[in-house]
Amino acid sequence: MRPFKQETNNFSPLSPLQNHRTIVLKRMATTKPLITTAFNYETLEETLDIKPQGAKLDIGIPKEFAFQENRVTLSPDAVGVLVNNGHHVSIEHNAGLGSHYSDKEYSDAGATILYDKAAVYKAPILLKSAPVVEDDMGLLQMNQTIISPIHHSALKQSIIHAMMEKKITALSFENLKDDFGSYPIVRSMSEIAGSALMLIAGQYLSSFNKGKGVLLGSISGIPPTKVVIVGAGIVGETATRNALALGASVKVFDNNVYRLKELQNNLGQRVWTSVLEPKILAKQLKTCEVAIGALSNEYGRAPVVVSEEMVAAMRPGSIILDVAIDRGGCFETSRLTSHENPTFIKHDVIHYCVPNIPSGFARTASQAISNVLMPLLLKISEERGLEEMVWHNLNLREGIYIFKGALTDFYISQKFDLKYTDLNLLIASRR
Repeated sequence: MRPFKQETNNFSPLSPLQNHRTIVLKRMATTKPLITTAFNYETLEETLDIKPQGAKLDIGIPKEFAFQENRVTLSPDAVGVLVNNGHHVSIEHNAGLGSHYSDKEYSDAGATILYDKAAVYKAPILLKSAPVVEDDMGLLQMNQTIISPIHHSALKQSIIHAMMEKKITALSFENLKDDFGSYPIVRSMSEIAGSALMLIAGQYLSSFNKGKGVLLGSISGIPPTKVVIVGAGIVGETATRNALALGASVKVFDNNVYRLKELQNNLGQRVWTSVLEPKILAKQLKTCEVAIGALSNEYGRAPVVVSEEMVAAMRPGSIILDVAIDRGGCFETSRLTSHENPTFIKHDVIHYCVPNIPSGFARTASQAISNVLMPLLLKISEERGLEEMVWHNLNLREGIYIFKGALTDFYISQKFDLKYTDLNLLIASRR
């Protein structure tokens, strides 16, 4: 028989209820969990991080004063998105007529149609498809935010000074960057202009328009039409792409070798390219049917690289399309024309020098602008205002040339001898 071993109790005597709980706890530690009515079970709620509600925006879209400006900054579909997100959009009567958008379309999207221009300009955020002009000055409000083109070549000191006095914050289309570091509105307008060039050239090469009477393209057994493009930027690249698609023979000139390499890489094929050698350029212009000027500086006047002597040596009936005319043009014989009278003839060569080509395709251009501005406005709302968004978004800062009355564009300050303020320091001082 095994000897009996007495277990010692090292703790003080417990009540029957305490002994019961001790036994239950020991069993839970060694066996499966025990469910008993002796315990109370309560549901714990998970706490989620809820983003604060964004700011409600009041947006105004006026009908433009500018001659031949048919674009509008927001399409009815974009207005519908903004209104459905709780924002208020007011648009002047017939502001979208140039882009074939009716007041009814905007009204159905939730916009308020105003017949008084001054009432539209009272909106804290103003969207313009043309630059601010002197006629706008009396209507602008204190502390207003304006998003519009700037057009450095046509800028006036009096306009900048008046905007500074009214403590306006101004954002330009030309310098507006996206999250990828590119300029979306400039690129879209350049693509429209580049695509339109081939359509325009084909039209004016027709015999009925006093052209040479050749078809822009390639027909079996007939040598292809020769196109010379000066400038390998976005306009030049798009024009090259469309000319090649039609079957034309394309030769591209630019002084930036990197741009020429990038153009060939983007096209996915080798294209005849050259730096701007005057003798080579003159030789190619003599035998071409279409010459396109798409060369421009970032600021100031476009460089004149084609002399009048070169133009005089071109074939009669050929056509020059100078896209750089809004910055002075890169052909010596170029002078400003309009959509109503787009061409003139000099040295028997047709000249097309319309400065705002995208306005001739206003609906497409308006949709392109709207596709950029609508998401931008939603982001401004989410960040509870432009000032907060500028603090977090470095790319957006490059588009601002006036911030609450302070001139933050160095080029404009040098051009007009006005006080320059660094935007980064200005924003940091307000935090």
